[in-house]
This record gives sequence, structure tokens and C-alpha cells, in this order.
Amino acid sequence: MNFWKNKKVFITGHTGFKGSWLCLWLDLLGANVTGYALKPPTHPSLFELCKIDQFVRSIMADVRDLRKLKKAMIATRPDIVIHMAAQPLVRESYRNPVDTYDVNVMGTVNVLEAVRSCKSVKAVVNVTTDKIYENKEKATGYRESEALGGYDPYSSSKACSELVTSAYRNSFLKNGVAAATARAGNVIGGGDWGTDRLVPDFIKAILKGNKIRVRNPKAIRPWQYVLDPLSGYLILAQKLYQNGQNYAEAWNFGPDEMDSKTVEWLVKRLSSKWGGSASYSIDKRKNPHETQTLKLDSSKAKARLKWRTKVHLEDAIDNVIEWTRAYKGKKDMKKKCIEQIKEHMGS
Repeated sequence: MNFWKNKKVFITGHTGFKGSWLCLWLDLLGANVTGYALKPPTHPSLFELCKIDQFVRSIMADVRDLRKLKKAMIATRPDIVIHMAAQPLVRESYRNPVDTYDVNVMGTVNVLEAVRSCKSVKAVVNVTTDKIYENKEKATGYRESEALGGYDPYSSSKACSELVTSAYRNSFLKNGVAAATARAGNVIGGGDWGTDRLVPDFIKAILKGNKIRVRNPKAIRPWQYVLDPLSGYLILAQKLYQNGQNYAEAWNFGPDEMDSKTVEWLVKRLSSKWGGSASYSIDKRKNPHETQTLKLDSSKAKARLKWRTKVHLEDAIDNVIEWTRAYKGKKDMKKKCIEQIKEHMGS
């Protein structure tokens, strides 16, 4: 981890859930981080609770604004760019498909255009999603070589972001810049208040003394603790920086097979571990289409990057409950996050 000391890292989407955790981790490792994003998408937010703007240079702007993005990146002169800014919600993509494609596709184009204008950049990691594959509802995990697809506008837009990255890599980023994409599973962790996301919906419900309404109880998802895929992004970025084109491709960072569980299984575990009146009900209303079975095969990352899952689902749930109880008790949440990061690093 000494690699990150004094490295200049430019993160888009740093005000979001995963972006905030990544800022905390990189700061702990001694990196000089610049974040470029809109204001936090929720209130409360991990970004505000941990006062991330006090130790990260924050530029509040839109990735759709190419002029501002280029100016910010050139002024920062980063070594590494991690692109996380996105419209990240399936249901929102049904409501606002144009904005979803604009942010997720043209936002990626703009980031890579800014990279082309910035001679200091050596490595780019574009964070996409497990939902980029042409889903065939199969029981085995998808590998990086399988066809891209996307039933809904969100999934499709992220598959497009993958194709944009591949096109720029082949056409423009051959000399000195190594670009890769990273596909994670359904990430859970403390500090997520996203809308229409299972664990945040559960946490918000129990803090208000309400039941959560579960839309798709039998759907199987690759649940994983937030720090596991983030560790993959860090390892991948380092490999890209040190070994260039040898790692400039797509990578899955999903959980082990044992942690692909149904939505109802996860809610039952959360309810049991929280205790008290925590419970759920099944939402029987008609909802937009969602994939029933989704799994990732991360054998390539395990073999070539030596990455591995450190926190299995039962422990990930415990971490979420522990974090939430600390929040409810008005504890120092930056301190709690750093504690969980150090525990992950030492495991």
C-alpha cells in the first residue's frame, strides 16, 4: 500500500457512497485526492458525515460539462483517474432515460476526452456494474468475455460506457495511458442512503420504526461489502500504473459464490441481526422489470491480480449494523469508517 503515498488521484463521483469510502481510504494511504462531482445525492450522506471536503480537494461540477472537466483535470495533473460518477439506479433510469444515457455514456466520453488532454495521467479505471452483461438468467457467474447487453436504460448505458472505454483504449490511449473497466456486484456498507436500494431502504425504515417493502424477494444478487470491490479498484489502478497495457481490459470484482443470495434472504438476516421490531413485507404491486438471477465470475481478478473477497456476506451485514448503530448513537462516523478500513486492510 506504500504505492499510494503522494500519488495524485482524480475521482469523479466522489460525493457518492462508494466514492466517499474511496476518498477515506486513499487519504489514509497518503494519496493526494481531487474529487469532481455534483453535491451529495442524498441527505444525510457519508460525504457530509465524514467531512470529506476538509481533506479532499472538491470540485462541485457535472461530468457532462467537458470544458470544466478538462480544466479541472489539467490543473490537477493526476497520475490516476478513477471514474465513478454515474446515474446509478435502475428504477430512475426508467423515469429519466435521457439523463441516464447522458450521464453514463457522454460522461464517460468526457472523462476520457479530458484524459487525452492531460499528459500526466498514466492509469484510468472506469467503474461500471455487474448489470452490463446480456442477461440469460443463468445460474453460473458471468465472465468478462461474455456478451454485453442491458435490459433497462441503466444497464444498457453502463454497457455503452464499457464500449466507449474500449473504443478510446483502441483509438487514442495507446501511448502511455492504460484504461480498464471494473464491474462490481451489489455493494452494501455503512453510510449508503441511496434511493430504491435494498439495504439503504431497510436502514431508513428501521431508523423510522417502519417496515421495509420488498419488491422482488426471490431475485438473486451478488451481494458484497463495499471495501472488497474498492480494494480491487486500487489493485487494478496500481497494476495499470506500473505495467500499463498488460492490465488494460475489463475486470469483474464480485463476491464468492456463497454470497449470491436472494433479496428475501438478505432482508431476513438484516431483520434478525438488528432485532427489535425490524421486519419487512412483500410489495405485490407491479414494478418495472428487474433481472431475477445475476452472478459474477471473478476468477480472472483472483488469478491475475491476486485480489480476493475478504468480507463475506454475514460479516458484511454485521459491519452495516455496527456502522448504523454508531450513526444512531451520534458517534464520530469518520473514525468508524477508518476503523473498518483498517480492519479490512489487516485481514
